[in-house]
Amino acid sequence: MKKKSVILNFKPKDLVKKILATLSDRAQDVVVKRYGLGKNSTPLTLEAIGSEYGITRERVRQIENFSLNTIRKSDVFSALISPLNELKELIADHGGVVHEQMFLNEISDDQLTKNQIHFLLVLSESFVKLKENNDFHHRWTIDEDIALKVENALKKIISTISTTDLISENDLIQTLLLEIKDLAEETALNNEILAKKWLGISKLINQNPLGEWGLTKSPNIHMRGIRDYAYLVLRSHGSPMHFEEVAKNISKLFNRNAHPATCHNELIKDSRFVLVGRGLYALTEWGYKPGIVIDVISDILKKEGPLAREEIIAKVLKERHVKENTILVNLQNPNLFRRDNSGRYTLA
Repeated sequence: MKKKSVILNFKPKDLVKKILATLSDRAQDVVVKRYGLGKNSTPLTLEAIGSEYGITRERVRQIENFSLNTIRKSDVFSALISPLNELKELIADHGGVVHEQMFLNEISDDQLTKNQIHFLLVLSESFVKLKENNDFHHRWTIDEDIALKVENALKKIISTISTTDLISENDLIQTLLLEIKDLAEETALNNEILAKKWLGISKLINQNPLGEWGLTKSPNIHMRGIRDYAYLVLRSHGSPMHFEEVAKNISKLFNRNAHPATCHNELIKDSRFVLVGRGLYALTEWGYKPGIVIDVISDILKKEGPLAREEIIAKVLKERHVKENTILVNLQNPNLFRRDNSGRYTLA
């Protein structure tokens, strides 16, 4: 089991038990169910609780709000200076703004404990919850100015990323640290670990299984089929691969079954890939163009003009993994190519 990176000096269970004791039985039951503080660690909706009691969701909300205010005014809660300061310092150590679920996961694997910590965050006015929206996940902060600066920096960086871009984690982190340079200098938060945590706040960027970052909507991040996995395999390999090897690597890297024949059929239909030899595929972005050997020769001669046989062979072999004799046979097509008096080949 992975060791938790955060060790608390207080027991959330004991604190929450003392806090809840300040409430009436019904109020206590509503709060326990609303925040998942009992045996059932799944928080219930206002509707679900209202249905149990035969009251409206609005009445449940009133009971919840009244109960939270009662707790905040209690002597028991006033005495919780040390534990709450510990949580405050913990969020400060995480850069002042944290992804709610990631932060709770670092504290404990136990869902009930996570719910208890969340409840303490809700109670204390030291913490501000920023609700999720289209751009960001639920997050907590102890300084809304820091949170705003981090979010604006993330938005600015994301606006420069295209759907096809893949960025190394180090490059993205360095870009973010540069963007929040002033903030980092003010708060001594120039820390790559914190920067990675901040990246997790955004809904719009994410990592693929190879550790590369890109837009969440990108097929390079959110893979939808064999073609997308194959693209990442080839890109990672950096040179042409046989479709059987592509299929093997999809299984190896992504733990996803990929039948070689299926892989071949998918690649041949996708413009991101080019068949450059017998079963060998390359990426179009590497400069390869679709077509058979005779098409490649024609394109070379259109671009370069008359060339000697050896020059043509060398250039074709950069584009296609074929035997030299295959190139020579294609050069003999009189309808497309002719040989001049100097022995060079041109288009017919």
